[in-house]
Amino acid sequence: MIKKCLFPAAGYGTRFLPATKAIPKEMLPILTKPLLQYGVEEAMDADIYTMAIVTGRGKRAIEDHFDRSYELEHQISGTSKDILMKDIREIVLKCTFSYTRQIAMKGLGHAVLTGEVLIGDEPFAVLLADDLCDNVGKSVLKQMSEVYKKFPEHCIVAVEEVPKESANRYGIVEVEPSRESSSIFKVVNMVEKPEIDKVPSNLAIIGRYILMPEIFGVLKTTKPGIGGEIQITDALLTLAKQGKVLAYKFKGKRFDCGSVNGFVEATNYFYDKHDNT
Repeated sequence: MIKKCLFPAAGYGTRFLPATKAIPKEMLPILTKPLLQYGVEEAMDADIYTMAIVTGRGKRAIEDHFDRSYELEHQISGTSKDILMKDIREIVLKCTFSYTRQIAMKGLGHAVLTGEVLIGDEPFAVLLADDLCDNVGKSVLKQMSEVYKKFPEHCIVAVEEVPKESANRYGIVEVEPSRESSSIFKVVNMVEKPEIDKVPSNLAIIGRYILMPEIFGVLKTTKPGIGGEIQITDALLTLAKQGKVLAYKFKGKRFDCGSVNGFVEATNYFYDKHDNT
């Protein structure tokens, strides 16, 4: 039912300078695989094969990565290195990639709105590559797709519990308990980066969304919020007030690879995991 996944990938990645001066932050590797490739593989696990990527200046490496490299493949063909290209070769063969540029950085909401030309009038997923998730079994996006099949008229945001002292770094949701599930909640309020003494709950939105196409119309009338940016949280609040947003407490482990500490933690985690397989 969800056929397209939107990847906002136009940010500058300033927390990783000078590395990100010439390398897109989405292409920074965890071991030997770029962050964005992990995200694309997660989308594929949810049976999504149309990838819509919002890029910006200096992001050409993303397009080159998700394309054939005939010279490289010729050089390593028949050698022990050929197996290293197996996963990306399969992605290129199975998926369709389309791109548009976000000319000005005006927030996640603006990035999603920029992707309208690639999505059209259908429900879609949004995946932020620097929120790297790992699961034994179904990926986070696969879990959310199954929730969407049960509630097809709703937007869905993935949430996890965070310490109160770090809640001001996230979009926070206030929810009503559900009689049907211990992991699915009706969202009644959403606040982007609230002050510590005004945090409505400890449930933070992470970089996984399933959105209805009407979000584009809402974003077009959403005024800039925190940081002078158009926030997806503010737009979703409009729909939440209409009873159209659910929060899903996902199963799995998440790493904030938009921070150096989280990036190092993820690298160590996947190294240990790889070393034990």
